[in-house]
Amino acid sequence: MECVFCDIINKKIPATTVWENDRVLAFENIKPVHPVHVLIIPKKHIASIQEAEAPDGECLLQILLAVPKIAKIKGVDKTGYRLIINCGKDSGQSVDHLHVHLVGGEELPFATG
Repeated sequence: MECVFCDIINKKIPATTVWENDRVLAFENIKPVHPVHVLIIPKKHIASIQEAEAPDGECLLQILLAVPKIAKIKGVDKTGYRLIINCGKDSGQSVDHLHVHLVGGEELPFATG
């Protein structure tokens, strides 16, 4: 199975790392749609949030605990940011590896929900 994010984790494809620990990698999106656009991924391959299972709980927690650190590094911890998880083709998920978009750096349009 080929996965571009697994290749980034394994350093086969370069990426601009923002933050990293043993379970999580955060890097700059190569096609940002906002001034701040970081992708946060588990180092374990999980295809989507739909595929996550109970044993993945610690990894998912590590992603969420990384968010404030990444927001501070990117300078949006005080002004605000949004987290987005797309799931499946209808949502626009373009890489079958769970990833969280941290976006900000400008006033974001209101999101329903």
